[in-house]
Amino acid sequence: MTENRNETAARWIAHFDMDSFFAAVEQRDNEDYRGRPVIVGGLSARGVVSTASYEARRYGVHSAMPMTTARRRCPGGIFLPRDFARYSAASRQIFALMEQFSPRIEPLSIDEGFLDLTGMEGLMTSLADYGQRIKDAVHDATGLVVSVGIAPNKFLAKLASDLEKPDGLTILRPGDISRVVWPLPVSRLWGVGQKTAERLLALRLHTIGDVAAADLKTLAARLGPRLANHLHELANGIDDRPVETVYEAKSIGREITFERDIRCREEAEAQLLYLAGQVGWRLRRAGTRARTIQLKIRLQDFSTYTRRKTLPEDTCYDEEIYETARELFRAFPLPPGTGIRLLGISGSGFDGPGALSLFRDTRKKDRLYTAIDGLKKRFGEDIVRHGAGPEPS
Repeated sequence: MTENRNETAARWIAHFDMDSFFAAVEQRDNEDYRGRPVIVGGLSARGVVSTASYEARRYGVHSAMPMTTARRRCPGGIFLPRDFARYSAASRQIFALMEQFSPRIEPLSIDEGFLDLTGMEGLMTSLADYGQRIKDAVHDATGLVVSVGIAPNKFLAKLASDLEKPDGLTILRPGDISRVVWPLPVSRLWGVGQKTAERLLALRLHTIGDVAAADLKTLAARLGPRLANHLHELANGIDDRPVETVYEAKSIGREITFERDIRCREEAEAQLLYLAGQVGWRLRRAGTRARTIQLKIRLQDFSTYTRRKTLPEDTCYDEEIYETARELFRAFPLPPGTGIRLLGISGSGFDGPGALSLFRDTRKKDRLYTAIDGLKKRFGEDIVRHGAGPEPS
């Protein structure tokens, strides 16, 4: 974007996003991988792509693609399993670097986050210069490439960081919205998935500019008032959400993609028992309890469904999590003979560390789980298992 010497604005937010992060770490650490298509993810027949290098993307490989499809499209690619220890180490180094540029940082994932630059104009000659300094610091310290977007709010900053990838630096100002943002497809709006995009297209709203100019009542009738207002504001460049420096997990869960489709309800419930044990263990390790239990089901045709139930009291106990997930599963209208590709359980609605009910005595149960968790901590989380469950792909 053209440089504007007057950088005064009510807010300036930066979004940084590492370019093909997992694959980039692999290429950095192995000279033989550089300049070649690298695909990282689950290597089993049921695995999916986590990250594809830009060399691999030229073959049409992208994240969330089935690994079997990626192998067909890029038979000469380098296929690697995920190495979360190395990726996490690089991530910690990157986020530590970001503290040099803002005291207010909100992580979004292992490889991206927001920086609040509001009120820091005195530290920079220009927004573009400050963005370049961020990019240079990351590359000099880690050998990795990051794309940066800077804008008056979080939505525009995240959008900006993606506009000139890889190795991008984009500044979006209020005056750029009609020229740069409005021609983009509606799928670029934060919160628009496939189903919402289809509804917007049915209203003949193809671009963000179309949504910005749409009648809000018409949008609300199709999408509901809350989503309609959210998308209408984003399309007009309005996003008042603050950079949240205290980032807490919204949910704690576990899911499994199966090597073969499950077609038997009893087998599926055995997997749910295993998953419930994993989720309960992780909740207790985090020192928290969940009020809402969610079940995730992905069928053989990749259609995905979620069902959830809010409990009268929060829990971190395996059997209570399992009983809730099993109830949700049994109520799900699974067509006879339909294969289940993935199952997952997660807990959310945390009421704070170790919140206990005054009306039930959990001491005996807590002693039992203290013993179980001691074994898991010493020998690994699979040492005590309620049901058989394969490793995820």
